[in-house]
Amino acid sequence: MTDKALILRGLTKRYDAADILRGVDLELGTGEFVALVGPSGCGKSTLLRLIAGFDGPDSGSIAMAGRPIDRLAPHERDIAMVFQSFALYPHMSVFENLATPLAVRRLSLAGRLPLTRHLVPGARAGWAGIRQDVAEIARMLRIEPLLGRRPGQLSGGQKQRVALGRAIARRPNLFLMDEPLSSLDAALRTELRVELVELQRRLGVSCLYVTHDQTEAMTMADRIAVMLNGRVAQAGTPAEVYGDPQHLAVARFIGTPSINILPAELGPDRRLFVLGQAQPLRVAAEAGAGLIAAIRPEHLAFRRIAQRTPEPGDLVGTVRHVEHLGHEAMVQLALAGRPDLAVSIRVGQARLHEALALAPQEQVALRIAPESRLVFDASGARLPALPVIGHPAETAVAS
Repeated sequence: MTDKALILRGLTKRYDAADILRGVDLELGTGEFVALVGPSGCGKSTLLRLIAGFDGPDSGSIAMAGRPIDRLAPHERDIAMVFQSFALYPHMSVFENLATPLAVRRLSLAGRLPLTRHLVPGARAGWAGIRQDVAEIARMLRIEPLLGRRPGQLSGGQKQRVALGRAIARRPNLFLMDEPLSSLDAALRTELRVELVELQRRLGVSCLYVTHDQTEAMTMADRIAVMLNGRVAQAGTPAEVYGDPQHLAVARFIGTPSINILPAELGPDRRLFVLGQAQPLRVAAEAGAGLIAAIRPEHLAFRRIAQRTPEPGDLVGTVRHVEHLGHEAMVQLALAGRPDLAVSIRVGQARLHEALALAPQEQVALRIAPESRLVFDASGARLPALPVIGHPAETAVAS
């Protein structure tokens, strides 16, 4: 018996002349919540359709709990899917929307029909069990007062709870969720995000969750799988994918605001130079230009030049705009001598008042934090960092 709820190997799919999936490999552990993220058109929704059985792969394999499911019909796969569009029956009450998938699985057609169910042996007991299960699901999702209403009488959040209830009613071994919260307002998304994670953990059912919202992925998932150009470019915990991206494209995609991208080169001792300024980092590559330093906004600190002149290793930037976000500020700057290069700095509570005092066009010194160790070659491949060496300036800037 495998501990993997889902194993995808080498999945490919081509529509007309376009390669949508180019060899997808991915595993989900039992009870694991995996978020699938990536830009529009990278193949996320196509992958869900293949797993659900709505389309077949051109090549590759799909297995659940060690059993191949490639040739099984959708209703034979023990999978429940939740869509952005809710997919509720508008002419049925909430109770009927929840009860229908249970009745289809447990009763014959005659046992489901009101005019004939009393003639079918066991149908009465079957319906009693269905009513009990619907009541349990309604309690779980806090929709008991809504059971008599139709979908047209529900809010967006209520409809999504009912859609989740329909999925739960199937008692699946795998949830597939395709941007289920994207049509809801921000406050409701936050509320349902927490509820959905709690529900998934309580049920212990594995979940593959497609989203374009990085906050959802980072806060909900045990692991994140980043899809780029029809492949899973990297899969790992949220901390791994954010802090240790193995390709520049992953580093660019994960993180809000986007990671800062600056040209770099290596000196003879493999020391990293960013825009001509030596940094306290050596990189396992040959000396020369053509490298890329990727710096998270929280790994850049500023110092007002009016207070002290720039030190060796510092970059110089000109303030363009300061965004006050309440608990933090985002400072947008243009780099001196390189107006084509813009950078963002995330400033926390400790220095928030200093950031808010910055004026447009003011020049500041920028220090790259020693923990910023993301360097890529011209192809976008991650380069290993060597042991840190002393900073050109002895005085570090607090971030």
